[in-house]
Amino acid sequence: MTDWLSALLLGVIEGITEFLPISSTGHLLIAQEWLGRRSDLFNVAIQAGAIAAVCLVYRLRLIELAGGWRDPVHRSYSLQIVGAFLITAVLGLSAKLLGAELPETVTPIALALIIGGLVIFAVEAWAKRQPSRDTVTWTVMVAVGVAQIVAGIFPGTSRSAAAIFAAMLAGLTFRPKAAEFAFLVGIPTMFAATGYELMKVMMDADAVAAEPWGQLALAFVVSAVVGFAAVKWLLGFISKHSFVPFGWYRIALGLVLLAYFGFGDDPAELPLS
Repeated sequence: MTDWLSALLLGVIEGITEFLPISSTGHLLIAQEWLGRRSDLFNVAIQAGAIAAVCLVYRLRLIELAGGWRDPVHRSYSLQIVGAFLITAVLGLSAKLLGAELPETVTPIALALIIGGLVIFAVEAWAKRQPSRDTVTWTVMVAVGVAQIVAGIFPGTSRSAAAIFAAMLAGLTFRPKAAEFAFLVGIPTMFAATGYELMKVMMDADAVAAEPWGQLALAFVVSAVVGFAAVKWLLGFISKHSFVPFGWYRIALGLVLLAYFGFGDDPAELPLS
């Protein structure tokens, strides 16, 4: 397989999995076993492509919020997005200062996938007994901010899944609205994380010089295009269906990872999300 085809396929995988509640980590883990390892800069770039995609999907909503600051409803919603991001940023920094580290084996990632699938079943069963609520409260804001940190500390959880289901448990039971808030909070969260990683990579002159920039650009564009389609599809799907199919998929993927890699094997360095 050529390096160019590998870059294209990794862009496709990142675009599909970054915002679906199935964890990009598990998929990249499997894919890079056959497609080859990539640099930190490459992995950051394809994540940035996914960020660009969700910004494009919600461009009208973002413009509405930016221009509607005088409207109490829009102002409150914007402040809740900022508040959830700040909670994530403060807790994330605290976790780093306390020495929180990413796992070095496949097992925690696979278990997080399986446990996350079971959580989806439980949340959906609970949500069915609740009235449909589409109001973002301050409780939802706190829950989403904390959930993003949980996803960061336990790779395989999936940031989008953690945020969406935390929002639902906090009372935002209307799935499309829960997904919207989770994705909008994810924009500054992922921009900050990606910017930080990019800054670290760009300080390494040798790594920058060795990077195949054409392949990186291809993967970025593919990730953005596929990510746009994936988010649009997800929003349409959850308007009529539950998240239960994603739960079954997560459990199956977790079992595959355990079966293929075994317990305690080194999964190699990957961008974990």
